[in-house]
Amino acid sequence: MESLDTTTLDGFWAEMWLRLGGFGLFSLIILWFVIDAVRRREWLWVIALIALPGVAAFWYFFSVYRGSSVSSGFELPGAYSRKRIRELQALIHNLDKAHHHSELGDIYFQKGKLDQAEVCYRASLERDPNDLDTRAHLGQCLIRQKRAAEAKPLLQGVLRENPKHDYNHTAMAYAETLAALGETDAAIQSWEYVVANNSYPRAKVQLAELYLAKNQSEPARAQLKDVLADAPHTASFQRRRDRVWVRRARSLMRKITG
Repeated sequence: MESLDTTTLDGFWAEMWLRLGGFGLFSLIILWFVIDAVRRREWLWVIALIALPGVAAFWYFFSVYRGSSVSSGFELPGAYSRKRIRELQALIHNLDKAHHHSELGDIYFQKGKLDQAEVCYRASLERDPNDLDTRAHLGQCLIRQKRAAEAKPLLQGVLRENPKHDYNHTAMAYAETLAALGETDAAIQSWEYVVANNSYPRAKVQLAELYLAKNQSEPARAQLKDVLADAPHTASFQRRRDRVWVRRARSLMRKITG
């Protein structure tokens, strides 16, 4: 009888430790999502994660956290929704038009589903190989997949036809491609062209990083100061879009001044 009681007690404590461990892990996940939501200034999500942690954590992971992890800081035009995905899939099934494939690719890109985005972009180019937007967005998709060598000719071709394509977002993608391929001087030249014509934090921070790699701290500092000075005065939607670059600017500035 004593042996049975000891076995039962051991099983009870094992179950208790298992439950406590699971609760602790779940609490850490919720805390991480709350911190992430605060950084994104997603205040409704913060409230939801605190009030309904179980359900809210599930939806936050799939609708916000997972979708933005890959493409954070790299934005294509347009918003997405499940309804629009279904609409586009129906249009593709019935009409099979290039622009429907391309738009669906943009949605998957924004959601971080790069493999699916690539399939859509290539399907679009099979139907209309001359579309600049699709070629440029496929190039950006390939960069995010660390396939810069494949992205380079696509982006080069677009920029030959329209150097300011997509408000210089394509030029930024090309500069990232050059940097990824180790063509640092050409990348700096491309970034300098972008910052001379635009105030994108994405461009200024990456240009500053290349300056620092060449031990040029003063021009790097100037770019970072611009980003940090402009950040508080931008619209809320722009702050959400650029927060990753502002954080990187602060981190780099601390390294320079520290």
